[in-house]
Amino acid sequence: MLHGLWSPGSGLKLWVDGHEGAGVDDPRDPVSAVLHRKFRHRVSIAMPSVPGGPLQSEYAAVALAPGDAVDLLLRIKPADGRVAGDLHYLVHVVRGIERWVRAGRVVPELGRAEGSWWPRWRLLIDERQRAWLGELVVAMPPVQRAVGSPRAVLDDVVLELTDSVVRRVLGESVDTPTTGLWAALVRGDAFDNAELRVASSLTQWRGTLTAHEPDLVLRLIEPELSEDADIDAEALWRLQVCLRAEGEAPERIRLHRADAARLQVGSRKLEEAIAAYPRFRDVPRDDDSLDLLLPTAVVMDLVGHGAIALQEKGITLLLPRAWSVVSPSLRVKVTSASSPIVAENRTVGLDQLVEYDWELALGDKVLTPEEMARLVDAKSDLVRLRGEWVQADREVLARAARFVGERHASGDRAIIELIKDLIADDLKDLPVEEVTATGWASALLNNSVEPAEVPVPAEVKAVLRPYQRRGLNWLAYMSALGLGAVLADDMGLGKTLQLLALLAHEKSTTPTLLVCPMSVVGNWQRETARFVPSLRVYVHHGSDRATGAALEAAVRSHDLVITTYALMTRDVAALKDLDWRRVVLDEAQHIKNAKTSQARAARSIPAAHRVALTGTPVENRLDELRSILDFANRGVLGSEQMFRKRFVVPIEREKDELAVSRLRAVTSPFVLRRVKTDPAVISDLPEKLEMTVRANLSEEQAALYRAVVDDMMAQIKGTEGMKRKGAVLSALTKLKQVCNHPAHFLRDGSAVMRRGQHRSGKLGLIEDIVESVTAEDEKVLLFTQFREFGELVVPYLSERFSTGVPFLHGGVSKAGRDTMVEEFQSVGGPPIMVLSLKAGGTGLNLTAANHVVHMDRWWNPAVENQATDRVFRIGQNRNVQVRKMVCVGTLEERIDTMIDTKSELAELAVGTGENWVTEMSVEQLGELLRLGDDAVGE
Repeated sequence: MLHGLWSPGSGLKLWVDGHEGAGVDDPRDPVSAVLHRKFRHRVSIAMPSVPGGPLQSEYAAVALAPGDAVDLLLRIKPADGRVAGDLHYLVHVVRGIERWVRAGRVVPELGRAEGSWWPRWRLLIDERQRAWLGELVVAMPPVQRAVGSPRAVLDDVVLELTDSVVRRVLGESVDTPTTGLWAALVRGDAFDNAELRVASSLTQWRGTLTAHEPDLVLRLIEPELSEDADIDAEALWRLQVCLRAEGEAPERIRLHRADAARLQVGSRKLEEAIAAYPRFRDVPRDDDSLDLLLPTAVVMDLVGHGAIALQEKGITLLLPRAWSVVSPSLRVKVTSASSPIVAENRTVGLDQLVEYDWELALGDKVLTPEEMARLVDAKSDLVRLRGEWVQADREVLARAARFVGERHASGDRAIIELIKDLIADDLKDLPVEEVTATGWASALLNNSVEPAEVPVPAEVKAVLRPYQRRGLNWLAYMSALGLGAVLADDMGLGKTLQLLALLAHEKSTTPTLLVCPMSVVGNWQRETARFVPSLRVYVHHGSDRATGAALEAAVRSHDLVITTYALMTRDVAALKDLDWRRVVLDEAQHIKNAKTSQARAARSIPAAHRVALTGTPVENRLDELRSILDFANRGVLGSEQMFRKRFVVPIEREKDELAVSRLRAVTSPFVLRRVKTDPAVISDLPEKLEMTVRANLSEEQAALYRAVVDDMMAQIKGTEGMKRKGAVLSALTKLKQVCNHPAHFLRDGSAVMRRGQHRSGKLGLIEDIVESVTAEDEKVLLFTQFREFGELVVPYLSERFSTGVPFLHGGVSKAGRDTMVEEFQSVGGPPIMVLSLKAGGTGLNLTAANHVVHMDRWWNPAVENQATDRVFRIGQNRNVQVRKMVCVGTLEERIDTMIDTKSELAELAVGTGENWVTEMSVEQLGELLRLGDDAVGE
């Protein structure tokens, strides 16, 4: 006997009494076809036939999706003796749905899911359908009733199967769809051209189809109170139950004055409202009408949450006219002199003096001290304020009022105190919506106020773009205040030029120390000689570098001293003893880990001013932003533990928008960031076209890929902690190597090709790309995170295209790097250059190329974008094409999809590298790393 059970969320499951898969040998017979299938699922059946409660029995089962369920149920004959009553019941339901469908009692709707709009058909419910559903609820078999509420289960069956029934009926006679929406409705595809107004229009139209029946309207009536009196928690609000016919005003339903039909409709609709908002079930009722009497706590929950549930059911809730649901917010007004004032015995910088005053607002109303005191003492979240009902969280309100009261202006205070207030624990759940300032602080705190204009010095041999002039003005302003600055412009927007213009403007007799990666030391020398040749530059580098008195003399006789991060760390004791006007960190992400020796060294070198230059203030974690700002302005974001508690955890884990807003408020005064894609910043930069290029694995690659996955899964079974994490990370590296080339993974020195065929589908596609680029007489950069892969690719491409292919990696000397860059940038230079992502991803200007290929993916978009910006920067006059290579059906493709669909809050956190993969369960890892059926090419 074949049985059937519908489970909401799981669909139809079929099982057989006594055996699995037996039946007559007729594959055309629907029941026989089911009985011959493999019963792969399990179903737990409650048999309500024993004393003490139902007996649970487990059976092997077949699971059917809604479309397959409809096809089966409509083919089962009513008199088929092999089909049990529970399954015959579902047959009866589906045949009833089909009758309503053929009668035209269905309407379309649009719902949002998985980033797309999905159309579906639903049954139009009026009195006849309600009667039909009521009969089905009564007739529901006991086994089906055990799943849940009979009406809820039936509603789910009808909702899920109506769509498939409609498409089955349409498939019999519908013509070729002529519009996108009609095609999506017929085929069940996503309708990506939809908008919210389309979905709303369909909902409104559906409502007109039942306009002959009056609508339920619930009208909330406030208790009678004196002006601005506080509401008693025990007070009852009347919720009038009304019916509203089309074009008429709502009319209350009184028990002894309404006709029977109207009373029946009102009672039924009120039950629907109670089902939508169950808290109505436990409140008192009026003796003379259908009205409900609501305690204040229920009223607040109704307005905050229940109204949404009622609206979804088409029920209107009318609130008192003067009613608002608001959240408290804070505002701060800062008053400062026209020029900085420094108190006695204070240093210039974060101790600059200002006056500031906090204000508490509810909506657009700034509260007086008397109103705040009253709200602190309120016993309810609902208060009457200036003649209006205001609903707000009284605990948050009280905390905000205490915060403001304790910080009332009391004379001059250091601006660092204001910043500490902005990150105080008391501000949790409280947005700071407005910070206004006057005097010198206005340009610091008000992003809309420009610092005073600084004339571009005659020594600067360049025309600064408008945004670069603003950068110079801002840097000069921050320098005058003694406040550290983070210039975080996109790569390629000219941070070097802006910093050099600042040095030319100040003409300080005390030198500036500039720390940068070794790969860009030569670039700084060239750019300084080009833009500000009057600056005297000294490079502190090499085994024979000056020490002691010689170093001191060299520093004193120059304006700009350039060294590397490695040498700064090594020579920090000597550098700390010298006088510096400022310390500048280029590619400041090198100190993103505050605990490293070079981060500690950078913070320890004293200077009157500090500047950090970086295109990516956050690469992986918000802790990196704190480390960079801690260099620029020591202690501005508090301790590491406090920063993690107040910002890292709420933003990275919980996506807390208030924490993001607060972080912006405290960091924006010290960070200037512009992006090159903003037309207001730079309008003459060509377009950048990014694309993902998918390659198939060769059979050799596929076999190696499966072997690596199988080996890893065997290793991690039963392991945990660092051993498990190490095995997963090792496997991820190996899988990337397999996707690149078998010889990269095997490290056996074997040939790139075998019998004239590529062993790597990815390298074959890379060769095609390079061939098309060079045929157009253009140049290309090829990035890889693996030096050994570059060493495998370079000789092959060099021979294939009969040209030298420079390879810039961490082992190339400074002189070698400079030569490579100069030759590649020259007109007759090589058309191809291979770079390791870390060594070639920052600081270089390679605009001779207008093609970028990421041969293997770094799972941090910020790092990839840095590499791309070697090409997409000022000086580039051709459109840039960026290709990101991934292998089909592998973890590369799945990670690429996850990166593309991942929306990071306010672009502050961009992921956590690869470590998150190590925390996956065995099943999740297996799904992530499994090889897709389409991975291997033909």
